[in-house]
Amino acid sequence: MGYVTAVPHPRSEAPGPARSGRRSLAVALLSGALGAAVVLLATRRGWSDGTATVAGGDFPLSAVGNDVTGVPASLAIVGLASLVAVFAVRRAGRFLVAGLLALSGAGTIASALLGLSDSSALDEKAAQATGDTSATVDTMTHTAWPYVAAVGGLLLLVAGLLALRYGRLWPTMSGRYERDGTPRPRRTRAPVDPDRPEEIWKALDRGEDPTGA
Repeated sequence: MGYVTAVPHPRSEAPGPARSGRRSLAVALLSGALGAAVVLLATRRGWSDGTATVAGGDFPLSAVGNDVTGVPASLAIVGLASLVAVFAVRRAGRFLVAGLLALSGAGTIASALLGLSDSSALDEKAAQATGDTSATVDTMTHTAWPYVAAVGGLLLLVAGLLALRYGRLWPTMSGRYERDGTPRPRRTRAPVDPDRPEEIWKALDRGEDPTGA
């Protein structure tokens, strides 16, 4: 015959919000920092190559990412600053900064892909090489670095989306250094022992009356 007990059976606890917050925080920090680093690295590498006709011959030309467009690098810096600022604000401010982080990532992706069809940097170099301001590049090819920059932007976008979704669970830096307005208790010194001359001299040095009068 079975029996009934009032003691509840132990149940396995599901991962709580705190664990989700820690995991999302780690992924966001890694994605954001890595994404910004990848973008800044990619924009300093060669994005496009081409040739210009000079004195009957072909003159090779090349342009790095920052020559093609400075937008990805600028947005990467904005995204990295936003990632840090997420921990300095709360509530609505954190939501806005997280949104800026996500937009920085999306803008980086768009500007990097648009750079694939931008020949203005090579056209300018062709004009300098030929001495003709109307000269343009004859042929143009692209390297893989614009796509690498787009991947970096994707990582920034992931960090921003994680901040939008889980940012409310993340810690904040400002709370550690802000005062709650509660007055701090004043330290009271122990009364001077008249039988100890050294304490009397210390009290006199502090400008106190050792007699307590």
